[in-house]
Amino acid sequence: MALSSGLKYVSLGVLVLQTTLLVLTMRYSRTLKEDGPRYLASSAVVSAEVLKIFTCTLLVFSENNFSLRAMYELLNEEILNKPVELVKLAIPAGIYTLQNNLLYVALSNLDAATYQVTYQLKILTTALFSVSMLGKELGCYQWLSLLFLMAGITLVQWPVESLGDSEQNVMSAGSQFVGLMAVLMACVSSGFAGVYFEKILKEASQGLWLRNIQLGLFSFVFGFIGMMVYDGESVKQAGIFQGYNIITCIVVVLQALGGLIVAVVIKYADNILKGFATSLSIIVSTLISYFLLKDFNPTSVFFLGAVLVIAATFLYGYEQKPASSSTNKV
Repeated sequence: MALSSGLKYVSLGVLVLQTTLLVLTMRYSRTLKEDGPRYLASSAVVSAEVLKIFTCTLLVFSENNFSLRAMYELLNEEILNKPVELVKLAIPAGIYTLQNNLLYVALSNLDAATYQVTYQLKILTTALFSVSMLGKELGCYQWLSLLFLMAGITLVQWPVESLGDSEQNVMSAGSQFVGLMAVLMACVSSGFAGVYFEKILKEASQGLWLRNIQLGLFSFVFGFIGMMVYDGESVKQAGIFQGYNIITCIVVVLQALGGLIVAVVIKYADNILKGFATSLSIIVSTLISYFLLKDFNPTSVFFLGAVLVIAATFLYGYEQKPASSSTNKV
């Protein structure tokens, strides 16, 4: 029990670090000016899935004492001989793939502040799906913590008016509408797919890494089809790995690690705590921008938002402990 609790908070801490690094490197990679073409978002999504499948295969291989025979028997039994269980993962895999591509669409049509604030709606959608699909009961303190969290993140990411940058940040109404719809769809899909995958993980007997191999196979197929449909011409002209550099590779690695870390968080914690970790990473990213990048000036509104987020985190954990015994029965 103590080990499980320790893994929960360690995985949450690692998730905060990974998400922070991913946000910073992804922003840099999408704004970096290069002579050649920019890397395709759909290609990065597919590459991350391939890396995740490879990593999980190595982990499963090590769990079976690096025995090729045991590995073959396991994959044959759990993947080929259980088609019904395998098909269940096609739903979250397809939604996750759609979500990852939607976020690139959102980032291309919305400014960073609007995107980050709106994307935090996934915490509320996750809570609602957790209640309806997993039968979880949230107390009044936990519902209040969700409201505090939303208010805090909104204040932290509240855009600061700047006359010098106003003209550069003006976007067409149509572009903003496309970005907003992409974020809203991503929030709903993230909540549903995350809770659905949590339900599968906690009800099935398969190992965590094997489940991720199964999920990754579907995600790779869906991602590759999407890449060829929407970026097929670019792929034919310059290849799948066009525009790749060291920063792009780091983004792909962080995305692949993020999927594995999220899986661990879902296994030992839950999706709502995952949302809190992501929200805390936004604050960490903002602090790094101020102290290292020197491109952010903190205001009293920012500090008020930070206090609300911290208070929300403690409020949620306050009622999580007495409810843990009933939750484990799900």
